Amino acid sequence: MKQEKDILPKSGFLILGLNLLLVGSSIALIVSGMIVPAILLIVLFFFILPGFFINNPNESTVLVLFGEYKGSAKGNGFFWANPFMTKAKFSLRARNLDSQPIKVNDKMGNPIMIGIVLVWRVSDTFKAAFEVNNYEAFVKIQSEAAIRKLAGTYPYDNFDDEQEEISLRSGNNEVHEELMRELTERLSIAGIEVMEARISNLAYSQEIAGAMLQRQQATAIVAARTKIVEGAVGMVELALNALSQKNIIELDDDKKAAMVSNLMVVLCSDKSANPVINTGTLNQ
Repeated sequence: MKQEKDILPKSGFLILGLNLLLVGSSIALIVSGMIVPAILLIVLFFFILPGFFINNPNESTVLVLFGEYKGSAKGNGFFWANPFMTKAKFSLRARNLDSQPIKVNDKMGNPIMIGIVLVWRVSDTFKAAFEVNNYEAFVKIQSEAAIRKLAGTYPYDNFDDEQEEISLRSGNNEVHEELMRELTERLSIAGIEVMEARISNLAYSQEIAGAMLQRQQATAIVAARTKIVEGAVGMVELALNALSQKNIIELDDDKKAAMVSNLMVVLCSDKSANPVINTGTLNQ
């Protein structure tokens, strides 16, 4: 399989000077009455013209002569090549692909909406020109295929699969590295360099978004309550130990149970406690 070949065409200014000389000579021949040589020089002038082309910064021109690849001119400037050569322009600048979110299924089968931002550029003009039919369309289609494969590899969130440590929502570095690897493998056939790829949009599909939001909220509430209970148990233990060590009051098991119950209610309640003043004895 052929590879990209860099070539340096002739300077366009040198050939332009020759072309201007042909114009001057043809005019002089016409004035002298030599019409046939003048016509030949004019024909040669117009034959040379299609060979001129300009390469801007970060631009390449692929040159093909009668179906044979001759090389890629990547230098900047004004050049001239064989007029019979076809000249195809390729931009080497970095480009963005902001894909629209598409509906796919994650590892657990949940429908989700996911989109990516891809930064890419043409690195091999031979592959971009001859290995695929349309390299820009190839990038779009293969990016969508990579998104679908990535979504099927990981769950949306960890609570969908408790054994899975990496999820689409939380495993940023690992997920992005996998996305980069997949896109690089797919797009290398078209001579495309993947510079960066990241998930830009991630959400549950509309038909299950409400239910999954309630599930996430419930999970968050349970986690918060667990932390509150753990903290309350520690505070109650600290209070009982402090009362016992400082001999402030002696509590039997029933009184300890009542105190623990009251403290747990106060500490774990989601509302502020209203104090009640006991005007009787401790036994009442």
